[in-house]
Amino acid sequence: MKALWQEIRRNPLLWLLVFVPAVLLAEHAFHAKGQLLFILSVLAIVPLAALLSHATESVAASTGDTVGGLLNATLGNLTELMIALTALSAGQYLLVKGSIAGAIVTNSLFMLGGSLLLGGLRHHAQEFNAATARLQAAQLFLATIALLVPSLVPATAGEPEAFVHDLSLSLAVLLIVTYALGLLFSLKTHKAFFGSARHADAAAEEGHGAPWPIGLAIGVLAGVTVLVALVSHIFVASVEVAAQSMGMSDAFVGFVIVALVGAAAEIASAFSGARKNRLDLSVGIALGSATQIALLVAPLLVLASYFVGPAPMTLQFWPSAVAMMLLATLTVAMVCNGGRSAWFLGVLVLAVYLTFAIALYLLPPKA
Repeated sequence: MKALWQEIRRNPLLWLLVFVPAVLLAEHAFHAKGQLLFILSVLAIVPLAALLSHATESVAASTGDTVGGLLNATLGNLTELMIALTALSAGQYLLVKGSIAGAIVTNSLFMLGGSLLLGGLRHHAQEFNAATARLQAAQLFLATIALLVPSLVPATAGEPEAFVHDLSLSLAVLLIVTYALGLLFSLKTHKAFFGSARHADAAAEEGHGAPWPIGLAIGVLAGVTVLVALVSHIFVASVEVAAQSMGMSDAFVGFVIVALVGAAAEIASAFSGARKNRLDLSVGIALGSATQIALLVAPLLVLASYFVGPAPMTLQFWPSAVAMMLLATLTVAMVCNGGRSAWFLGVLVLAVYLTFAIALYLLPPKA
């Protein structure tokens, strides 16, 4: 705990942690609403993201960048899963699907593109393990196909709704099995292929403090993830009112704003790793998070809908959402194929993401 307290005292950004109890009190004790909760929740998520970033780097220093990226993606995606389960129990399936599609596009384009840009501005050229990126891009492509098929395959004439539900349930099981086998492949049977392209003590290079002990780092990761989930619930509840006053559409809020705030912790970790020339960690977080949402979180929500939802949820997405996920996957596959990066590649990836964001802001699709 001494190391944690020293980090809070040393880093002025972590002083914003006072907004965590502030937003919880404002929501539960004073029943504040609208823009006030929106502002407080954003101010609370920022220091939590910074704290999670440091803890993730400490875990990666002990376990390696591949496992560290997987752990960060897993804990970061718990926030999206908790929010989606809440919406699922309320029957807000459009919100659930929008958050899934938005998270996949945000993680694979904004998080990856920002990492390549920030890392490239500080280092002339960077390297990462292309095998890891290609595997995750292939898994993302499979997931996109699974999300596209329910909308393309013609329904049976007898019971079209039952057909779509049966197809979605079967695809959900297939995606979960594929994700599990992917972990077995990358972490067990072919582990040597997926090591970091560069091993270095980033903390020592950049003049930062030593990594935390592994026990403290994991404890902070778990605790901060819970706090991020609590604050994210408040954010989602207040963002609609704030968005209306700021002139933002529901599609833009769900696909862009909620996805960015929900992934704030992972974004901070990915950007920090890239700046410290640990691009394997950044790529692992960005693509690992997108892959985990597509292959694990989305199928789990389909299965959970049979128990907590008012009706089973399908994997049918509106056409523009599927198109954006497919184009994001193809962009990732092309950019990460070589295993080398410079700042302009980050600009190209971010340009694709901004194209989607501008389109949603100006002409939101009809669900």
